[in-house]
Amino acid sequence: MNTLQILVLALVQGIAELLPVSSSAHVILAEKLMGLDPAAPDMTLLLVMLHTGTMFAVIAYFWQSWRATYFASRHALWTHGLRVALATAVTGAVGLALLQAIKHLFAGNAPSFEIEHLFGNTKVIASGLTCAGLLIIVSSRRAGTAAGEVSSKTAAWIGAVQGLCLPFRGFSRSGATISCGLLLGVSRRRAEEFSFALAVVLTPAVIAREGYRFYKAFAGSVSAQELWHLLGPSLVGMILSFLAGLAALHWLSRWLEQGRWHLFGGYCLFAAMVVLLVG
Repeated sequence: MNTLQILVLALVQGIAELLPVSSSAHVILAEKLMGLDPAAPDMTLLLVMLHTGTMFAVIAYFWQSWRATYFASRHALWTHGLRVALATAVTGAVGLALLQAIKHLFAGNAPSFEIEHLFGNTKVIASGLTCAGLLIIVSSRRAGTAAGEVSSKTAAWIGAVQGLCLPFRGFSRSGATISCGLLLGVSRRRAEEFSFALAVVLTPAVIAREGYRFYKAFAGSVSAQELWHLLGPSLVGMILSFLAGLAALHWLSRWLEQGRWHLFGGYCLFAAMVVLLVG
């Protein structure tokens, strides 16, 4: 993997991870176009580092906003923390139940089955993009009138929707959770803040999972010297994804506040057609 390919993947991951357009769909498409093997050690490690970069971008971008709301007082921290915890717990329950149901229905509970075996194909990715696009477009009609806060009931619904997104590549997590908040009467800014607060809680688990997959697949086959050579390009990719993520968040916030949320939905529908054509 050369420097140009790392740059492209870092920019694609950094931008698409935080915009409501599905990073996995765009990364898979970029890998196909550049002829890369997503199962290779350098690719696996790079994706772990790219996820890390975008997580730090979210923390850097929202820190002042969260500080003024979530950390304004002990009561505010307790209240908002409970809602984030509730949404995350519901996400875990829905996501795990859905994964087990899929494993039972499509793989007969085979221990070697991984969800990527079923949902890595382009038709399913295109379907996820289409669902996300339609949800964003429908919720954009509500975005101009919604002005509420995230309640415990709303948090639970948002967490459930996030759980539905977990197995399906193409079904944007941020697009679905922000749209769900808007449809339930949450203001644009509060829906955005809450969606990415959930992302910060969820992303370390994703990073740990990908890291474990890297260890399980390549432990013993990659020497310490080879790992060190892989780490350098991955660190560069992490920095680039961090910078691209900050730019993407500025873009998302601006379009959300300016009433252009529906344009992300239109793009998802367009991307679904492209994925089908390329696939």
